[in-house]
Amino acid sequence: MKLSILMPVYNERNTLENAVKRVLDVDYPVDVELVIVDDGSTDGTRDLYVQWEQDSRVVLNQKPSNGGKGSAIRKAAELATGDYVIICDADLEYAPEEIPDLLRPVLRGEAEVVYGTRTFGSHNAYSYVYVLGNRAVTTFANVLFNCYISDLETCFKLLPLDLYRSLDVRSAGFGMEAELTGKILRSGIRPYEVPISYKARGREEGKKLTWRDGVYALGILSRERVRRPRAA
Repeated sequence: MKLSILMPVYNERNTLENAVKRVLDVDYPVDVELVIVDDGSTDGTRDLYVQWEQDSRVVLNQKPSNGGKGSAIRKAAELATGDYVIICDADLEYAPEEIPDLLRPVLRGEAEVVYGTRTFGSHNAYSYVYVLGNRAVTTFANVLFNCYISDLETCFKLLPLDLYRSLDVRSAGFGMEAELTGKILRSGIRPYEVPISYKARGREEGKKLTWRDGVYALGILSRERVRRPRAA
């Protein structure tokens, strides 16, 4: 089994080097590749990529302009060669060292799709409104699809590459998280959930998600609910 770690990057000069190092230093139980897609960074992030050009574990792609997280992940999925994929942002809100925990249910034959679910507390949440919004979107999905998931907006989503491609996620921005989950649930698949840690950053540190993304997610979930299910 080979795992492709998809890393969308936009203006992450301060965290990218550490993020890549941490991803590559993990002791994985499978072969891995790191697919980095730069989504039109303008803060000097692109000056950092030369150091990984000769690393056989790293695939680099630089888009000419910013198209949003969803478009960057879509490009990364086109370049990926693994059996499974997982999204890992370059902002270090998530710990790459916990990716093997999501692989274990798959390797044991217990799951096909695995979500890393976050527990929010005063030490790791960006704000009460942010947490409340995430819970509202997640609850909305649970009601729509008559299921129970704990964290729809989690970045750590592990699934087969062929499945991801077949779902044809089109949302260009952060709405891709809701679209991906909506299509997975509509296909009759229920993600296996694994607890993970989380360390939110603030606006001054580069956090890009806003309340508008939450409202947009509700519309995407409603759209996916009424569409004809894809074959799982």
